Amino acid sequence: MKKRLYGALVLLWFIFVGQFCTNVSATVEATVLHIFRLNLEDPNNVLQSWDPTLVNPCTWFHVTCNNENNIIRVDLGNAGLSGKLVPQLGQLKSLQYLELYGNNISGEIPDDLGNLENLVSLDLYLNGLTGPIPDTFGKLTQLRFLRLNDNKLSGLIPISLTNISTLQVLDLSNNLLSGKVPNNGSFSLFTPISFANNLDLCGLVTGKPCPGDPPFSPPPPFVPQSTVSSHELNNPNGAIVGGVAAGAALLFATPAIIFVYWHRRRSRDIFFDVPAEEDSEINLGQLKRFSLRDLQVATDNFCNKNILGRGGFGKVYRGRLADGSLVAVKRLKEERTPGGELQFQTEVEMISMAVHRNLLRLHGFCTTSSERLLVYPYMANGSVASCLRERPQSEAPLDWPTRKKVALGSARGLSYLHDGCDPKIIHRDVKAANILLDEEFEAVVGDFGLAKLMDYKDTHVTTAVRGTIGHIAPEYLSTGKSSEKTDVFGYGIMLLELITGQRAFDLARLANDEDVMLLDWVKGLLKEKKLEMLVDPDLKDNYDEIEVEQIIQVALLCTQSLPMERPKMSDVVRMLEGDGLAERWEEWQRVEVVYHETELTSSQTSEWMVDSTENVRAFELSGPR
Repeated sequence: MKKRLYGALVLLWFIFVGQFCTNVSATVEATVLHIFRLNLEDPNNVLQSWDPTLVNPCTWFHVTCNNENNIIRVDLGNAGLSGKLVPQLGQLKSLQYLELYGNNISGEIPDDLGNLENLVSLDLYLNGLTGPIPDTFGKLTQLRFLRLNDNKLSGLIPISLTNISTLQVLDLSNNLLSGKVPNNGSFSLFTPISFANNLDLCGLVTGKPCPGDPPFSPPPPFVPQSTVSSHELNNPNGAIVGGVAAGAALLFATPAIIFVYWHRRRSRDIFFDVPAEEDSEINLGQLKRFSLRDLQVATDNFCNKNILGRGGFGKVYRGRLADGSLVAVKRLKEERTPGGELQFQTEVEMISMAVHRNLLRLHGFCTTSSERLLVYPYMANGSVASCLRERPQSEAPLDWPTRKKVALGSARGLSYLHDGCDPKIIHRDVKAANILLDEEFEAVVGDFGLAKLMDYKDTHVTTAVRGTIGHIAPEYLSTGKSSEKTDVFGYGIMLLELITGQRAFDLARLANDEDVMLLDWVKGLLKEKKLEMLVDPDLKDNYDEIEVEQIIQVALLCTQSLPMERPKMSDVVRMLEGDGLAERWEEWQRVEVVYHETELTSSQTSEWMVDSTENVRAFELSGPR
């Protein structure tokens, strides 16, 4: 009962922190997305992180925010969702991209979506939507891409759509639309538009006259008057000259006709918002710049079957380059800002200069008017998190020697980021999912530098909290300011993941009357002297108890509440190598005894404020041998 009460208090604390750290707008937007989630069926659990108690919606997967913590992108394409859209989505005033394509969403499109005044792209294709296209869409003055194809929409096409001067792509094909297609000049031959396969559309754009309209008259044949005179046409030689002239005109007109046809066919491509710009491949030192076409070919047009993972920064695709090498292509999901390309390239080059055996090497990048992509070597054994919790039954679990090697290798990589780079690089999201394993199961720290890269519009300090609940250091959560000591905290939690095989934050533990936070769960078991219950059951008895105790000690030193009391990553490396852990642990024990006695004294007046798992008594772990 006590554990359940504590778990509830933890959740209430997150609600309080979320209200403290975010603005009112972020709170409203979190409520909107929560309402949306309640109206969806999510069989693949892709919305697991959409918990309104977790800081703010900017920490949720598939959600992107700007510097003011306002949502600018919701990316849930091909997520296996079903259910209905909700009118409250119209309250996301800063939203620029709403991507819900390839699901099984049904019902009508709410008129309130017309209130999204900053919307640039609305992708609702390949769903089961019914009813009319809202006339309010005419208010979306920033809209460039509107794709509603392959639904069951019916009724007339609103004439208000012709008022959107920014519209570049419009696809309404494969619906049940009827009536006259409005046209005031906006729907021209050179605009990628498709009305194909609808019930009964008519009008000039479709080439089919509507009932009561006069039949369309074909345009008069083109005759180059300045080249062929009436006298020439009245004699055989003139006829020959006229034929040659007409043939020449047709010859020069053919490329234009082919271009128009290709342009209209191209509008049916699923990648409208990825213009195939031909960037020449150039090298910036060891960093290669790829063309977008190269990466489209490598990933089979970013096919879903090639997705290796999804995260707060975007999706990662498996790809094969023209030379046969395997790569991982990270497609950053955050919207670019005008004039930011030079700054972006500068940050990318900075990341590429961080070269270490235990860091994921950046192979290259690609940037276009609407895309930013990073190219990395492919890691054959995936992430530590996937090996701990998502491996197939046929694969053997990570053994203890491998876990020790991961602990040391990742510590060395982080130490290099903090002390070997100028300027130093703060990771800001250290966790098992961001520690990758190469062919030899050597630990490789990935995603470093991306937090700065995605905040490259900011000054030196950002208030946008990036990270994963359970790994975020207390001071970062409350202030938004990160340092190398926030990475040390996340690393300590990652060590506990290695030992226990469990997630850093897991509501499922409440079902067993346990703490939802991994750190508190571990401290609770240590206080009860149940060390054996901490170890991942997959290890069975194949581990060294002394070594487990030593790594737990390192983890507890790394996760101290005050950042100045945590060791540097270079100190962590030395402790894992057997140098200085005993002394550091003994010193921490003395401090904890004094702290614990102070707590006991204060508890006489404020007993309810004392958390029994906040500190581990000195005698809980015997220390290094």
